[in-house]
Amino acid sequence: MTEPQRHQAQNKGFLSRTQKIAFYATILYAVLIFLLSQPTIQRHVAYQHYLSEPFRGRLDVPEKYGLAPGKTLNTKILTSDNVTLGAWFVLADPYYQSLRSGGHPTSQPSLETIQAAIQAYPTILYLHGAAGRRSTTWRVQGYNAYTSRMQANVLVIDYRGFGDSEGSPSEAGLASDAYAAWTWLVEQGARSHDVLIYGHSLGTGVAGKLGSRLARENVKPRGIVLTAPFSSLSSVVETYNIFGFPVLQPLQQFAWGRKLIKRLTIEEYNTLSVIREFNVPTLIAHAVNDFDVPHTHSRTLLDHLLDPLLPPAVDLPSAPGTPMSEEGYAAFIEVQGKRREARATLVRKVEVPNFGVVEEFDGTYGKVIYVETMWGSHALVGLQEGVQDAIISTFRLGGRL
Repeated sequence: MTEPQRHQAQNKGFLSRTQKIAFYATILYAVLIFLLSQPTIQRHVAYQHYLSEPFRGRLDVPEKYGLAPGKTLNTKILTSDNVTLGAWFVLADPYYQSLRSGGHPTSQPSLETIQAAIQAYPTILYLHGAAGRRSTTWRVQGYNAYTSRMQANVLVIDYRGFGDSEGSPSEAGLASDAYAAWTWLVEQGARSHDVLIYGHSLGTGVAGKLGSRLARENVKPRGIVLTAPFSSLSSVVETYNIFGFPVLQPLQQFAWGRKLIKRLTIEEYNTLSVIREFNVPTLIAHAVNDFDVPHTHSRTLLDHLLDPLLPPAVDLPSAPGTPMSEEGYAAFIEVQGKRREARATLVRKVEVPNFGVVEEFDGTYGKVIYVETMWGSHALVGLQEGVQDAIISTFRLGGRL
């Protein structure tokens, strides 16, 4: 065999192997998309409720996870559809310190103690994100900060299917769980304006549903905090990564692919569609180095809240190739300029060195605050003391009622 013939044979072999790899990769990708479209698998991917950290433990002993002796009540909450949820109520640190002035508590706080604490200090209803449970290490670090720096009680639930709670997670189910937790607080004597709803990640979608429902019932909590939120679950799915690979990115290149993704997403958690319904002050916090949910989601929510306060927009033609008159284009440019000027007037922006940016404006139902941090990633943004300080000042925490 001559040298040119040998090279030609090698090229054919290389092309043949490449085609086989591409073929099998396409088959594997199609199988992966099919699996992700199955409701059961999709719920496991979305909620990751089968994951727990720490891996073993006793949720009925909060002290095992670092909480002070006698500071936390492990309790059960029954939902409207008869699902039993596991929950912790953690006492505000000043109230707990007053209890232990006579010595170390010998048991978990009673319901009477919980009711007295609720009357004395604000309470945070904490709605956690996907994966893990209420005992997850960094979540417990959050309770420590909220009860000490914010001087608030904390009620945290494990949604159905998480931790020691019954059932399996679903969008409607988690909405019922959050409302059951709210109802439990009210039954213990909490006044609505003394309860701050705090959601993280998946919990922001749950908080959005709770906030919308309370607004329809004309009930006003102290406020709503959304940390590392997404505008909707389908918008997160579009950029979802598995081991660093944007698994759905190839489908984004085609209109039918984008439609397919939206059609196959069974859970919505569309906070963008309900955030304007909140009838209380709202604080949004997001870290720039969040690689799970990009901070642009928070920007989208912020712009949606701000938009009604700006001059009405003029849209460019949506159909490709549709011509626009010079007058129409000039009007578009003029309106965009007016909107930028109005935004600059309405939004008060402060750049905080070595921390990030804080933006604030007066919304329809009170202040809207956006805290964009340089640090914190996805899980730990709420542990940033700068974020906590913004929450304290916005919702008047840090002392007795």
